[in-house]
Amino acid sequence: MRGAVDLSSLVDRAQRPPQGPGVPAAAAPSGPAAGAPAVGAPGDGVLSVPSLVMDVTDQSFQDIVQLSTVVPVIVDIWAEWCGPCKQLSPVLERLTEEYAGRIVLAKVDADTNPQLVQAFQAQSIPTVAAVIGGRPLGLFVGALPEAEVRDVFEQVLQAAEQNGIAGRVQVDGAIEADDAEQGEPEPEPLPPHHQAAYDAIEAGDYATAISEYRTAILQDPHDQMAVAGLAQVSLLDRLAGRTADEIRAAAGAGPSDVAAQLAVADLDISGGHVEDAFGRLLDLVPTVFGEDREALRVRLVEYFELIGAEDPRVVAARRRLANALY
Repeated sequence: MRGAVDLSSLVDRAQRPPQGPGVPAAAAPSGPAAGAPAVGAPGDGVLSVPSLVMDVTDQSFQDIVQLSTVVPVIVDIWAEWCGPCKQLSPVLERLTEEYAGRIVLAKVDADTNPQLVQAFQAQSIPTVAAVIGGRPLGLFVGALPEAEVRDVFEQVLQAAEQNGIAGRVQVDGAIEADDAEQGEPEPEPLPPHHQAAYDAIEAGDYATAISEYRTAILQDPHDQMAVAGLAQVSLLDRLAGRTADEIRAAAGAGPSDVAAQLAVADLDISGGHVEDAFGRLLDLVPTVFGEDREALRVRLVEYFELIGAEDPRVVAARRRLANALY
């Protein structure tokens, strides 16, 4: 599920142009892009940006390349239907705000920006990369715990500093922290079981998180947030401690093994391959009966909660499942 984080290749390469098919075309300049804001020495002022978290597109990515000559930019390639993205994106956004202008987060919707998806070689989502001094760098794939994401941010900052990128940005119209604290309302707290589940996920305790979400659902069967949360953490729990190679090897060796196919479908969903996961399980439904068929049905319904009832792939898969069952 995850790619290794290796920033050593950036050290002492500040003057080398990027190479290879994974380099976005916009990143071609070997130095700061024309018109890019220069990094001032301490006291020379701080560059202003609209936000520390920005939505970027194929067309606007050149601005991110320029910005990366001032501060490192983390790139989050995500999609609305991607369950693991919903787990990871808030962590990336929260840490970006915490670093207070030393890092900027660029969010790329994979469904509407195919050029950037191809440029960063994002074969599954979420995919997280960085741009430092106009040079792209792959970081990891899949949802990581917050502590591991924080370690990645620290490595990115160290690599950026070694390449002379150590600026800072501030949000346009930013106000003093004291004024902000007085003027902004306190965020609404999560319901108790939701908060307990969230804290358990942060600690890697998926069993407790599952229990908390189940309790919330028992108390309110219409709690869709708890239903979706249970589906997400159940997926994380099933994949914990298993490698992608191990899962795919077992599925390849047992094409009619329901447990093996359920596991590889989990892997597909975690990587954003929704149609592959749906198709794999829907193909099996007519061939099995009893507990095996029910297991497939339950897992598909769980995926439907993760992706969202309005998603056209869910609508089509739900119709196909109904036809197979009845």
